Amino acid sequence: MSCNQQTSNTQATSSKDSSDIKPVAIKEEPVTYNVSGKEYNGYITYDSNQVGKRPGVLVVHEWWGLTDYPRMRAKELAALGYVAMAVDMYGGGKIAPDPKTAMALATPYYKEPTLAKTVLDAAINKLKTFPETDTSKLAAIGYCYGGYIVLNAVKLGADLKGVVSFHGDLSGVAPNKNLIKAKILICHGDSDQFVNPEVAGFKKSMDSAGVDYTFKSYANATHAFTNPASDENGKKFNMPIKYNAAADTASWNDMKEFFKKIF
Repeated sequence: MSCNQQTSNTQATSSKDSSDIKPVAIKEEPVTYNVSGKEYNGYITYDSNQVGKRPGVLVVHEWWGLTDYPRMRAKELAALGYVAMAVDMYGGGKIAPDPKTAMALATPYYKEPTLAKTVLDAAINKLKTFPETDTSKLAAIGYCYGGYIVLNAVKLGADLKGVVSFHGDLSGVAPNKNLIKAKILICHGDSDQFVNPEVAGFKKSMDSAGVDYTFKSYANATHAFTNPASDENGKKFNMPIKYNAAADTASWNDMKEFFKKIF
């Protein structure tokens, strides 16, 4: 399984349409949370000019760890009016410099699926502690490995209203409709050589279990299609990954519509 890395630190600066609303002022703060004595280091992001509670969205990184890319996505969510938390799944803010290291960091979560829910639950509980968060309206999005994390956690009963997987790994535990509390959106590239072998089995298991989910497929989109750095890293590490601007925009818009429905 592979994902991609982004090094830019884009700051969202867009503003609301109404002249009665103040311009967006994105604030980002480091946060820490603990699981079994191990410290995890994430980032909370929100519009400091926005008044009142708002839905909370967790952003789960690719197998590279908590790079600037998921932090950028969290800021984009904050600009949309959510309080977003970029999650550290590995602990200590670890970032993998190469695929071999990334696989070593991600493998324990594939071998022990319950670990995905345990660590994500800690992040959910941390997000709930912020006064900006409407604790009755929580969701999570994940990229590549992060897609596996959010889907697997939901299949194990994570307390979320919805999850979105962007070019995510579709393996994990078998779905049980009685455990799943969230609506599910899958954003998949139809040219994803890593995930395509899993698609048929995933759909069959979800359909057999009677799970409510939406599966979106984007033409000519490979693995890691949402990340602008995919072209460079694909060449560097000889991976079949490539950025696709059309699929990136379409999947983000699909996510926005999904959130409007569940919130």
